[in-house]
Amino acid sequence: MTEKTVNYTAEMTAELVEAYKAEPTEVTVKAFAEKFGKTVKSVVAKLSREGVYVKKEYVTKKGEKPVAKAALVARLAELTGETEENLGSLEKATKRALEVLVNALA
Repeated sequence: MTEKTVNYTAEMTAELVEAYKAEPTEVTVKAFAEKFGKTVKSVVAKLSREGVYVKKEYVTKKGEKPVAKAALVARLAELTGETEENLGSLEKATKRALEVLVNALA
């Protein structure tokens, strides 16, 4: 039987988890990747296995949370009193056009 190679000791894991809980940022992850001689992906995977990793939330170029076209069409249906089924083909319109319509009707 072969011995299992340990990538992270208990001490490394404890230090990493404690530091990440105190400051859950990309900077912390990169610092520990360098400190432990691991890749950023490896550190993220370890934090995920430990149940503490917080996925970075996607934002648009404007720094806003993205809104799906379907949500914009649903809002238009609400504003016009129509059903989403009747306005479903609007999802083929550009996102910007849908945003203009929602803003004009709101």
